[in-house]
Amino acid sequence: MKLDLLAASVEAHGGRVVSRHVQRRGVSDGGAAKMTEPFSRRTLLSPGKAREIAQACRATEVAVAVFVNPLTEHQRAVLGEMFGCLVISGEDLFTPGR
Repeated sequence: MKLDLLAASVEAHGGRVVSRHVQRRGVSDGGAAKMTEPFSRRTLLSPGKAREIAQACRATEVAVAVFVNPLTEHQRAVLGEMFGCLVISGEDLFTPGR
């Protein structure tokens, strides 16, 4: 599973995984209707999921939030401001020099 591989990579870099959050689409009737819509260009998340993760990041005072999906610089900036921490993509953990 991608989350398990990402968690192992975070730990290999000296980090500690304190929570995992999954944006699930197609589970509810409303979500199923949105399956063909693209992810948010601004956050890659639904507004509710973004708030949920922001609350968790602030409550646990995390230093870094790591996403499985690649993120644009704009998404990193927006999410970093929302979450109150550095936001990176898992691909950053595998890229030398990042």
